[in-house]
Amino acid sequence: MTGRAPLRHSAAGITIAVLAVLVLAADQFTKHLALENLPLQENVPVFGDFLGLYLVKNPGAAFSFGAGATWIFTIALAVVAVVIVYLAVRRVRSRAWAIVLGLLLGGVLGNLTDRLLREPGFAVGHVIDFINTPWMWFWMSPAIYNVADIFIVCDMIVVAVLVVMGVNMDGTREPRRGAKDETILGEGDEAPPGGPIAGFGDEFPIADPDAGIPADERGLPPLSEREQRAVEREAAREADDRRSDV
Repeated sequence: MTGRAPLRHSAAGITIAVLAVLVLAADQFTKHLALENLPLQENVPVFGDFLGLYLVKNPGAAFSFGAGATWIFTIALAVVAVVIVYLAVRRVRSRAWAIVLGLLLGGVLGNLTDRLLREPGFAVGHVIDFINTPWMWFWMSPAIYNVADIFIVCDMIVVAVLVVMGVNMDGTREPRRGAKDETILGEGDEAPPGGPIAGFGDEFPIADPDAGIPADERGLPPLSEREQRAVEREAAREADDRRSDV
């Protein structure tokens, strides 16, 4: 992969940590504002039916899914956070991966903080959601979420894109499948029949396949094995005759 050199592990770790702290701070600050200023479970329109504010305390996952299994989501968030920290320390040297994982870690820590510290208790706390976009599920069910959810969902999409593009965490990039090996003469040393090497003009001409063949014999079918042996015997006799003459 060409371009800038990969990050040092320390630089990648610092990038991830700084971004995670910024996202965590933004998430907790907006949740604090929502708790202080919004009525519980009452819609406050911002842009009509497109965007509103609706404060809820969510025991489930992102977008209010999975209510009733709070402790499972707490464990899942903790595992994801540990994995991201491990990758930050041991593997990540790509700038793109450092940014994506930093933002993702911040979102995970934002909701994990709610699970650990908010009511009704440790590890089963309810996540504060307040952003309402009724149109997201085609008006069948309201989508209510928070800043952390936005970063989690968006960054998971970006992670999938990076994987599909073959961008590795160490800053390298997987070669495209089916791509031809390039050499100094071009892709696959390709050359048109009877012509020069592609891209080099007449600098590297192609050898004439008929060189050394008499003009009246060019284009004739190849000799059979019997005919070839006869030609060899005739050539041997002519050689013997020339040596005897000498």
